[in-house]
Amino acid sequence: MWANKELEILYRDDCLVAVNKPSGLLVHKSMIDRHEQFFALQMVRDQIGQHVFPVHRLDKPTSGVLLFALDALTARRLGEQFMEHHPQKTYLAIVRGFVNEVGVVDHPLREKLDKIADKHARQDKEAQEAITAFAPLAQVELAHAVGGFETARYSLVELRPQTGRKHQLRRHMKHLSHPILGDTKYGRGEHNQFAREHYGCRRLLLHAADLTFTHPYAKETLVLRAGVDEMFQKVCEMNGWREVLEPYM
Repeated sequence: MWANKELEILYRDDCLVAVNKPSGLLVHKSMIDRHEQFFALQMVRDQIGQHVFPVHRLDKPTSGVLLFALDALTARRLGEQFMEHHPQKTYLAIVRGFVNEVGVVDHPLREKLDKIADKHARQDKEAQEAITAFAPLAQVELAHAVGGFETARYSLVELRPQTGRKHQLRRHMKHLSHPILGDTKYGRGEHNQFAREHYGCRRLLLHAADLTFTHPYAKETLVLRAGVDEMFQKVCEMNGWREVLEPYM
């Protein structure tokens, strides 16, 4: 699937490179997905012909803006920004149900530990602060019975995490009873099945649309934007949301 494929480069200078990561691609090697042979880090390195250093991460099923440093010092400086939550991130998601109001989820999350990768980590850590702002962009009601209801309702929402916990957006939307469509871990199976059958969609409908941060040397504000892929666009168009989506394409 990924062999001989080049990633879309969103930005590049002497110390940074950013790409639009496709859904289904790991950022780097993981013990959890030991069978995978392709990683964004490796693909970007081969594509530009030099080593790259990951600054942050996106879940495997999440698409969008992914930033790398081209040297260790730059990676450290950018890492400090992310540790202090200075960068601003905007995500798009399609969720179950009608999201009618702008709001904020302030719901602490316990660290998600993997049985293999985190087997030596402390198992008794307290829940960490986790905050996500959300805003509705569009809604649709479909004449299809799903999950015991006579119709299927979905919303296109904008999510802005103010902290960076593992699976934060996916877990927070589940907490609101608006799980993200296509989420096989925190979502609803009947709605994921409907997405496969009705839209032909087998991906998590979560996309990192833009990333705003301070350049580590020029000290200017950079805003990096990534357009949604064909499948995300298709689902939005089938729901009549093309005009709403256009600023993010």
